[in-house]
Amino acid sequence: MSEPVLQTENLVLHFKKDRSLLDMFLAKSAKAVQALNGVSLALQKGETLGIVGESGCGKSTLARAIAGLYKPQSGDISFHGRSTASNKGAALREFNRRVQMIFQDPYSSLNPRLRVGDMLREALTVHNMCPPEAVGARIDELLDLVRLPRDAAEKLPHEFSGGQRQRIAIARALSVEPEVLIADELVSALDVSVQAQVVNLLLSLQDELGLTVLFVAHDLRLVRHVSHRVAVIYLGSVVEIGDAKGLFANPKHPYSQALLSAAPSLNPDEKGNEIVLTGELPSPLNIPSGCAFHGRCPIAQDICRERKPILEGNPKSGQVACHLVEPTAN
Repeated sequence: MSEPVLQTENLVLHFKKDRSLLDMFLAKSAKAVQALNGVSLALQKGETLGIVGESGCGKSTLARAIAGLYKPQSGDISFHGRSTASNKGAALREFNRRVQMIFQDPYSSLNPRLRVGDMLREALTVHNMCPPEAVGARIDELLDLVRLPRDAAEKLPHEFSGGQRQRIAIARALSVEPEVLIADELVSALDVSVQAQVVNLLLSLQDELGLTVLFVAHDLRLVRHVSHRVAVIYLGSVVEIGDAKGLFANPKHPYSQALLSAAPSLNPDEKGNEIVLTGELPSPLNIPSGCAFHGRCPIAQDICRERKPILEGNPKSGQVACHLVEPTAN
């Protein structure tokens, strides 16, 4: 396997919670939301890696940490084998240019006071992407890329639909010629009727431009459609990762099995097979010891309560973090 384009090693990110008056009175120390708890992932050139899990599992936090919007307490993020932890000045700007993020809400991610052309011109100018006299032509090319009319450059964001705004956000990200796109719930804020159009646009751009994509979504059918590999996250830890087709067909981890069984299916033979988990999702303020899933797991044993499992198996065919499941050997 070739060197990953982007890699995380044992990424840990906790957010301190403000103490309440009662906590102060009782002299209790501040608690922390344990958003990421040792996440290790490798993103290969030209692939789409899907990130799935329940709400609050740490998917968006991971995406923002990789994009440099959050600084982890420990662990490392490397780009083409070089750590990004010490990036400053020109190195930081170069990383920010080559790794671009597209946010969930196209209504809030665009400056309402800037015309589309001005947004694109600003990105092109700040990063010196082309000579000043070529900026206008490049803006036209970007609008063509995302299938928008060229006169869109003269309009403000409020004049567009949600799907069109997301295309503008994609054009803005592509304006700096990135190598990696991080799509955080790219279409979850859009009408179902336009979701497929935006996703298919992303797939065609990936083929055309050779993009590497980290695709964060809660829609499992969508993840299955766009991803080469999929990572399943539970309470800030990766519990399973592998080839998308194989993982959806035969998930190994009990949590993956329950999560994927709940996905809507058009196949009548698959209906009624949902695995219903018992117990409540633990708070990220107080994650259980050992395997965080043991309180809801139907096969949990004593070792699951005592020791946290690590990802084991073949990186190419699949890895799983479970004491009671045999990882894929080849």
